Amino acid sequence: MNSLFITGTDTDVGKTYVSAGFAVTFRKMGIDVGIMKPFAAGTAQKIGFKSEDVEILANAAQVSDPEILLNPQFFSIAASPYAALKNLRIKPNIKLILNSFKKLSKLHSMMLVEGIGGIMTPILQDYFVTNLIKDMKLPTIIVTRTKVGAINHTIMTCKMCEKYKIPIKGIVINNFDVKGYDVKDLKRDLENLTNVPVLGSIPFIDDMGDASLYRVFKKNIDFKYLLS
Repeated sequence: MNSLFITGTDTDVGKTYVSAGFAVTFRKMGIDVGIMKPFAAGTAQKIGFKSEDVEILANAAQVSDPEILLNPQFFSIAASPYAALKNLRIKPNIKLILNSFKKLSKLHSMMLVEGIGGIMTPILQDYFVTNLIKDMKLPTIIVTRTKVGAINHTIMTCKMCEKYKIPIKGIVINNFDVKGYDVKDLKRDLENLTNVPVLGSIPFIDDMGDASLYRVFKKNIDFKYLLS
């Protein structure tokens, strides 16, 4: 079973929402799915996982793996790993990340790895999210949105994947913007301009529970193509 890296056209495009929906759906399809968020940043939670995103993903996949494997590095400021290096003097540990991914991959038949920010988010001076995906040897799913500018951002993301020779499994449109492109028009234009299939469009939902996520993702995402 192929593992997947979930990246986005920017920060706050819904990578965690999409990753959680995929985790729930794969699990309910009988797949032993593990999750990982190599880098997380922001204000630490007082109870449970430091990262709320990691907690959402772990609950979606129903895994009990140690936090140090699921999220090897957490930075207490909402910034890129590179900014954390400069501001907190905490160096991103690529070797730790890759070793943790290798350990998790032995525990599960499929891994979903959620990135931080967009695909060119800096981790080190000359090491970006693209480099991490490349080192993990994973195909990626790109999460985009419907607001004006999304086509530009999605094309640029696809171009960087091409440059780094990262296989793109598909694009997911997170349809949570009040104003923006019509989803049908956006799907048509993205597929024509990038030659990458749009796997589906996900509507905004408040309920992040198992039943709700499974219903929405099973209905709106082409899992048959994704798993082919």
